[in-house]
Amino acid sequence: MTDILLTGASGSTGGAIAQALTERGETYRALSRRDRLALPAGGTHVRADLDDKAALAAALDGVRAAFLVTPSTEQAESQQRSFIDTAVAAGAEHIVLLSQFAAAAESPVRFLRYHAAVEEHLSASGIGATILRPNLFMQGLLMFADQLREGILAAPIGDASVSAVDVRDIGAVGAAALTGPPRGVLELTGPAALTHAEMAHELAAASDIPIRFADAPPAEFAAALRGLIPDWQVEGLVEDYAHYAAGEASRVGSGVRDVLGRDPLDFSRFAVEVAAPVLSESPDSHGE
Repeated sequence: MTDILLTGASGSTGGAIAQALTERGETYRALSRRDRLALPAGGTHVRADLDDKAALAAALDGVRAAFLVTPSTEQAESQQRSFIDTAVAAGAEHIVLLSQFAAAAESPVRFLRYHAAVEEHLSASGIGATILRPNLFMQGLLMFADQLREGILAAPIGDASVSAVDVRDIGAVGAAALTGPPRGVLELTGPAALTHAEMAHELAAASDIPIRFADAPPAEFAAALRGLIPDWQVEGLVEDYAHYAAGEASRVGSGVRDVLGRDPLDFSRFAVEVAAPVLSESPDSHGE
């Protein structure tokens, strides 16, 4: 039986790690509360709820390394703390934790505070740890696909630059970490920091849509998000963007190169390979 367990395999980062593990020829278990879960080759679905400690302990039986991510809810910190405790009790040796770039206990950004608290709990547990700290996901911009099709990328960020990272790189690094020894903290970014105006230019060139950047007030940005994601997450993303606008997310990290021995995927490649096909779809056919 495989000794790797993934949480979040139906999501963006967990799904990218599942695909990368398959490309490496590795087998893995994928934890989900769904009755069925389609997985790349090598994956075995294990049904369990993160809040069901008995089912979680059974899923962790025989696991050496686990990838930990939970849905972005107000219960995320407690769920992740509980998972760590259960994994330690089950005899796991290594947890690969999805955290966030610039996680810090004193941050005004709720997401950065909770990630820092989980990182601290993981460190105190004594289990081997790899902490992935990715910056803004390039793929996250596709949340605004309908807006982008109309020619606008709106966000409260001004001319601040962000070293956004391709989720495919997070997947490749996560898979490498799960199959090797603990690596400590890894900052995962793209190869360069770009402004949102530069991102809009790249998206326009790739999609043949005349996309322009608009510096939206925070309240307008929040209004555009409501209905797409829960209100708690909307408020957190507004805080995230204040962090970006302050220039606190422009540093280029070395985590991708340190682990994979190559440069991170750049934004122009993301725009051509990932964004353009999505933006070419009709609004009715996009999404799940």
